[in-house]
Amino acid sequence: MRVVLDTNVFVGACLGKGPSSRVVQGCLERRFEPLMGPALLAEYEDVLGRSRMFEGCRLSAAERDRLLDIYLARCRWVRVYFGWRPNLRDEGDNHLVELAVAGGAGAIVTHNIRHLKAMELKFPDLALATPAQLLSKEPRR
Repeated sequence: MRVVLDTNVFVGACLGKGPSSRVVQGCLERRFEPLMGPALLAEYEDVLGRSRMFEGCRLSAAERDRLLDIYLARCRWVRVYFGWRPNLRDEGDNHLVELAVAGGAGAIVTHNIRHLKAMELKFPDLALATPAQLLSKEPRR
């Protein structure tokens, strides 16, 4: 399944949060196909550069950068040619929906379901899921 991982899921994995870590691991193991675009990458890099957010983190800054590089190597890069507006109240989240629609994602994986549920435009083939919800739908291996 193609997925868009919101920045908070990748950060959760860096911080060692179980379901987020398992979703990122699933992407690295090719159980999920993560989509990536320039806006999402810029957001990842911005948030990963906030050292205060990672105080006490199990991964050093260099290890987080290495994990991002490995993750990016697994991502399918998608060009977004069409902006869907108006859509979300928080303009900063619209790029997630646009990336998901352009790349044919089955789900946007986020800890902020509430923000994305407020979409004015509906995309019937696009689900919203927390990391735990995504994992619960994954076939057992």
